Amino acid sequence: MTMGITTTIQPVSHDLGAFTVRRVLPSPRRIMVGPFIFVDQFGPAEIPPGHGMDVRPHPHIGLATVTWLFEGAINHRDSLGSFATIRPGQVNLMTAGHGIVHSERGLPEEFDRPKRIYGMQTWLALPDGQEDIAPAFESRAELPLVEDNCASARVIMGTLWGRTAPTTQYAATIYAEIVLAPGGAIPIDADADERAVMLVGGEAELDGVALEPYALAVLAPGQAMRLASDRGARVMLLGGEAFHSPRHVWWNFVHSSRERINAAKDDWFAGRFPKVPGDEDEFIPLPKIPMTRSD
Repeated sequence: MTMGITTTIQPVSHDLGAFTVRRVLPSPRRIMVGPFIFVDQFGPAEIPPGHGMDVRPHPHIGLATVTWLFEGAINHRDSLGSFATIRPGQVNLMTAGHGIVHSERGLPEEFDRPKRIYGMQTWLALPDGQEDIAPAFESRAELPLVEDNCASARVIMGTLWGRTAPTTQYAATIYAEIVLAPGGAIPIDADADERAVMLVGGEAELDGVALEPYALAVLAPGQAMRLASDRGARVMLLGGEAFHSPRHVWWNFVHSSRERINAAKDDWFAGRFPKVPGDEDEFIPLPKIPMTRSD
């Protein structure tokens, strides 16, 4: 590692047939970066005709999901009755709190034609005292854009480069998509407790050190750095407030209490979570051994 990059977390890849999902958090090397406790990147890929994203209804507690697309479109439905078509440039924040159920599916009108998919799915752990708040949903497209001739950055959450996104925060959070043209560069502020970057397209370097594609580079706290690219790149910056009490992850459940997670398992198995209006007929069963777990 360099002095600026303290840890590099390699992704675990899951081949879903039409596209690949790469997961960097949680990992054995690190559970969280700021509030971020789950980071998935998927695509870029073209989904062929007759196939599509098809994530059946499933539950969450103790977290907020953040969906961000570079390409494609996804229909979101949840047990609050929310419906939104997620598109590039629009952030969807779903707060699970004490419990929510949602589905994510491709657009029916696109099923019989090729379609692109490329984006990020992240989870934010809710802070102490807010883990069991009421569920909520918001979708925002009016997000600050910081740009010059060779660099642009969309502030998805928090305050960066002097601009603040309107997206709700429960703990102090930073999240941004950075696009560098060939020869572009941008400073990475040092204000957040914890920060990381993920190269999701092209080539880039941080203080002269090349970033590995799809790996999560965790940055040293308090150190200002410079992100640059000779050939062009897309990079995600994420992080925020450090959590001082641990969080546990089991499947789609995040909480400081293992007992609360066990209760959520029982509730999902017994059918006590609410249904998703317009998507009531299917669900993902409780797994015996989940792919996502922290301990």
